Amino acid sequence: MATAMYLEHYLDSIEGLPYDLQRNFSLMTDLDGRIEGKKAEIDKLAAEYTANVRSLSSEERVDHLKRIENAYNKCREFSDDKVQLAMQIYEMVDKHIRRLDAELARFESELKDKLDSSSQESSDEKKSRKDKSVREKRRCSGRSQKTSNHDSPKQTAQKGSDAFLAMHPSDVLDMPVDPNEPTYCLCSQVSYGEMIGCDNADCPIEWFHFACVDLTTKPKGKWFCPRCVQEMKK
Repeated sequence: MATAMYLEHYLDSIEGLPYDLQRNFSLMTDLDGRIEGKKAEIDKLAAEYTANVRSLSSEERVDHLKRIENAYNKCREFSDDKVQLAMQIYEMVDKHIRRLDAELARFESELKDKLDSSSQESSDEKKSRKDKSVREKRRCSGRSQKTSNHDSPKQTAQKGSDAFLAMHPSDVLDMPVDPNEPTYCLCSQVSYGEMIGCDNADCPIEWFHFACVDLTTKPKGKWFCPRCVQEMKK
């Protein structure tokens, strides 16, 4: 989810918050006025009782004290209502703060996952380009080392020397192999090192690694691979 979406959803969720806060603050202000009125009433009743207590009968004293008690209870009721409104205000604000924290945590988690995914893709692309480069070099090296039986011994020896100096067969076999790259020889591997072509025009394999057919140099005259030799004997 985009940053703008997170912001839009959060702004929608707090759209009514200012009105709710304003309403509660107005109620608290009204309660403050009522509490002050009751406090003034209590002070007045207490002063009257103190001034006239000696002249009041027992019933009048009880009635006067009851009026003071009722005013005090009403004042305490207004104070409790004010505390409840304050708690509601705190809970409303705290709820939105906790939601904002949760949204930020989720956004940071998704952003981290996206960055990790991009980093992994970038690493995979670099590895793919590196493997492709290695395969291209190997194919170019393999093609440059293939030789037909018409090359002279000097040319064959020179090509073999250049091939082994450039790359050892074991190194080539350890490299990643393109599944679409053609294979040769009795070992069914890609081309590498010094190779020789079978002089049988119908040979299904055609090219062979020197090491696989026990050759160190190109033989003189025509050369046939072991498989074609067996077929000719039959």
